[in-house]
Amino acid sequence: MGRKILFITTDQMRFDAIGANGQKIARTPTIDALAANGINYTRAHNQNVVCMPARSTMITGQYVSTHGVWMNGVPLPEDAPSVAKYLHDKGGYKTALIGKAHFEPFLDAKQQFYETQMARKGENGPHRGFDHMELATHSPLILHYAEWLRKNNPAAFGMFYQNLTSDFQVNSAGGGDTGACQVHFNPIPREQYHTDWVADRTIDWLASVNAEDDWFCWMSFPDPHHPWDPPQSELHRHPWRDTPLPEFYPGSREKIEEILSRKPRHWMEWYTGKRVTNFEAPPDFRACDMTADQVQEINAFTHVENELIDEAIAKVMAYIEQRGWGDDVDIVFTTDHGEFQGEFGLLFKGPYHVDALMRLPMIWRPAKSAKHAPAVVEKPVGQVDLAPTFCEIAGLPVPEWMQGKPMPLSDAEAEKQGRERVFTEWDCEHVDGTTVGLRTIYRDGYTITAYLPGTIYDGTEGELYDHKEDPGQLRNLWNDPAYAALKSDLLADLKDAQPPVREPRMACVAPV
Repeated sequence: MGRKILFITTDQMRFDAIGANGQKIARTPTIDALAANGINYTRAHNQNVVCMPARSTMITGQYVSTHGVWMNGVPLPEDAPSVAKYLHDKGGYKTALIGKAHFEPFLDAKQQFYETQMARKGENGPHRGFDHMELATHSPLILHYAEWLRKNNPAAFGMFYQNLTSDFQVNSAGGGDTGACQVHFNPIPREQYHTDWVADRTIDWLASVNAEDDWFCWMSFPDPHHPWDPPQSELHRHPWRDTPLPEFYPGSREKIEEILSRKPRHWMEWYTGKRVTNFEAPPDFRACDMTADQVQEINAFTHVENELIDEAIAKVMAYIEQRGWGDDVDIVFTTDHGEFQGEFGLLFKGPYHVDALMRLPMIWRPAKSAKHAPAVVEKPVGQVDLAPTFCEIAGLPVPEWMQGKPMPLSDAEAEKQGRERVFTEWDCEHVDGTTVGLRTIYRDGYTITAYLPGTIYDGTEGELYDHKEDPGQLRNLWNDPAYAALKSDLLADLKDAQPPVREPRMACVAPV
């Protein structure tokens, strides 16, 4: 019997969403305790800032250019490697994924993806190395959560925010008290909301596992991703009028436009509504119309969702202790990408390589039996390192197809591993033919992003930020002569850091 693995992910959670990383409003004592008793990685970055590419990196241990899921709507190939399969086949692990998977598009009009079909078929896998899957997403229209609601509370389907319009566009309708985009009062009972459902289904699966079995369970919460529609009964935790605006919100339109004017043009174009460069963003939304009250309400709802996640994790951890596994379970907590939440005056996500979207909460609480000392690691790590870390926990060699390394237990170990940089990439081809490509590294307290030639940029544009002098990434140093030598050095490093590109490029078959 070896060490068991509980892998916990959220969806679209900012680095500063938890108390361990500076959050002062949302109460996250369970996650904070994981950080206090484990390894808190304060410079963890994703390898892509939207769902499907990031999640494909987590399951494969490969960069986006390698596994080929270059944007949302591109399915992970059926024959893609899977850390779950590796643990199952080589280590004898029982494996499960409960909650949001999203390795395949949700819009599946041709019924070609097993993720969207298995619940309708009354099946739970096996799929992608997981013995058992019970799947959910933000809106209860498909997957196992929908089937569960259909049996237990069919009226609940009308309680959630309708994320898609009748013509399958992302809905921009506002709600709540302020009319904020994708905010909605949801009368769903808390125990039937997908956060508690994911925790309860995880416990049920764990109950089916023998005490001596090794297991790898990916518990994947759909929140705090938009739409923001937590159970209305829980909104008393953070009344939006009493919830301070986040410090990162610039305030006036004049201040926002001053900040965005220093950045490449698609930043301002997203703010004004001139151009949409991400499928998941409502095409009719204009950030320039968003009021401070709306930012307050969105943030208040987000804090509520994060507290519910923390309490759901506590419930699962209590069950693990009850089963007598407490000393032998490694817990890894992270998210797929961040969310603007009003930073820079913006909302949602897209081709913007800044901390709001790239920098992740990432915590590894090793099993007590491993006797590793708690630490804070400031050296950069990435999602590409998660799968190799699971291999190390399981006592298995890291296979050649994985491109990351087991995460270090200290900065000293990170130095020995040669951890100097972390790489993030973006490609998109939008419905109007717009293409954007970004390549980024974070190194030595700087973030540099080179723009690829496309329909908006000619390949000479970019961004350069000095985090020590400008932690808010407000001043783009790309064209500053004083930083020319540093820029040249970082660009050379960025070029060397790029992984090989999968050819041919796979097709995007659905928007999300």
